Amino acid sequence: MAYDKFNILTSSAVPLPIENVDTDQIIPARFLKATKREGFGDNLFRDWRYNGDETPKADFVLNDKTYSGKILVGGKNFGSGSSREHAAWAVYDYGFRAVVSSFFADIFKGNCLNIGVLPVQVSPEFSETIFKAIEADPNTQLEINLPEQTITLLATGEKESFDINGYKKNNMINGFDDIDYLQSMKEEIVGFADKLPF
Repeated sequence: MAYDKFNILTSSAVPLPIENVDTDQIIPARFLKATKREGFGDNLFRDWRYNGDETPKADFVLNDKTYSGKILVGGKNFGSGSSREHAAWAVYDYGFRAVVSSFFADIFKGNCLNIGVLPVQVSPEFSETIFKAIEADPNTQLEINLPEQTITLLATGEKESFDINGYKKNNMINGFDDIDYLQSMKEEIVGFADKLPF
């Protein structure tokens, strides 16, 4: 399933300065029955966003119109807990194209990369700088440059580099999942197979 190509993303950001956000908080287990990727955004952080009577919780950041954007900035150890890929689906389906944190759980990080959400791991110091900038100005713009592997606070020019697997980077730039990548190499694969002696 191809997804949006990711090159340079410039956007304001939604701050969630909570550590150890696990996948059951990102998408509660009762919403895991569906097998298609669509619709999970409605239930992103469901128990934090809504009261028992389904009314929005006014004090939760996704219900606060002050904040918007395609970048979610989370606290340390984002995406811990169970390995459910639905958590990454919910983040993508809601409209986020990148998540910034000072540390990601490995499985959640991999699931994000598989579906087109860029996990940007920064230092704790730069993470705090970003949170403070958003608090001072909710319209603060971040630039995430995937080819250069940098994230920049545009107002000040403060910048930090981030790591990403080369294969996953290439896939994100081209909007490929693993199957799309193989299909993009179809001619090479067929050519190699034709040369085999059996």
